[in-house]
Amino acid sequence: MISALGENVSENWHSLRQGRCGIGPIRSLDISRLRFQNGAEVQGYLPEKHFNRSQIDLIDRFAQLAVVAAREAVADSGLAIIPELAERTAIITGSCVGGQSTEDVGFVDLYQKNSSRVHPLTIPRTMANAGASHISMEFRIVGPSYTVSTACSSSNHAIGQAFWMVRNGMVDAAISGGSETPFSLGFLKAWESMRVVSPTTCRPFSKDRQGLILGEGAAMLVLEPMEMALARGARILAEIVGFGMSSDAGHITSPSMEGPVRAMKAALSDAQLQPQQIGYVNAHGTATPTNDVVETRAIRQVFCKHAGNLAISSTKSMHGHALGAAGALEAVATIMALREKIAPPTANFNVLDPECDLDIVPNEARAIDAEYAISNSFAFGGLNAVLTFKKI
Repeated sequence: MISALGENVSENWHSLRQGRCGIGPIRSLDISRLRFQNGAEVQGYLPEKHFNRSQIDLIDRFAQLAVVAAREAVADSGLAIIPELAERTAIITGSCVGGQSTEDVGFVDLYQKNSSRVHPLTIPRTMANAGASHISMEFRIVGPSYTVSTACSSSNHAIGQAFWMVRNGMVDAAISGGSETPFSLGFLKAWESMRVVSPTTCRPFSKDRQGLILGEGAAMLVLEPMEMALARGARILAEIVGFGMSSDAGHITSPSMEGPVRAMKAALSDAQLQPQQIGYVNAHGTATPTNDVVETRAIRQVFCKHAGNLAISSTKSMHGHALGAAGALEAVATIMALREKIAPPTANFNVLDPECDLDIVPNEARAIDAEYAISNSFAFGGLNAVLTFKKI
């Protein structure tokens, strides 16, 4: 995992449990033309620490972060990707927008500087599947490899697809997660026009919330059948036990309650669990006025009386909304919450909102003893994806 909270899982988890917010002034570009000034950038990232010069020229920042996260995941798993396994390993990644910084530079050259050509590597740098492709080349993996792009649910859809492929025996292992780097002027101006970005910080479920804060980062998981992991003595972090998805079939940007309800119920059904068995929820929690209320109502609809017993947090309050990578970052946060028996807080919380009347673990982490957890992702376009995890 790499995000505004750190460059590996250990650093990220330390920040999450401390409630440290990685949101601050955007420093990677001139933001004088923007109405908002803050974002959750990876600070101090040096490409040359991870790649040689020719690789840096070829790989956009979003794909670089994907490879960095995949390297950590594979090393931590201890999985030896020998040729026989390489044919039976999948790479399923999520990315909402791909190489935005490369695309922005190309547009500046073409339209502002009136250049007659753009960088010859613009296409391979901008394509959303670049992260998956470079991971496959990094590890010589020749099995199924593709990228899911379903806005903010991209990573959850990717991990869920990888989970089903491994569970159903289509592959013997998978690397799955997501990456995103949204900090380019054109893309930020597009978000500015939607009027959903906070001028200050991200305050999920707080009555004084003013909108989301964009973030960047990547996270990857290594998935394999339980019996295979046990047989080779792997350090198992958690078990994925269910995945559910749905479509609102409603408005392109305004969420419905019914879609998230269906996705959560599907994730519980796939795991063969009852609602009362869930102890922790990593919420989608974007801090927009409508989304947080709709998610609160959906959680109450699914969990009924048990909703009041749930520890719920939005870690976007710390690592920002990383769009297509959000689900992957939050999957790691959910796994660590189960392993360490600690619910990370919803940071920056100020004022109780009667319409968000759940235990959202405000500002300080809390000890929990949950056996199962879910992680929610609800995207523009009404595309919902929910993962269910079990503590090991």
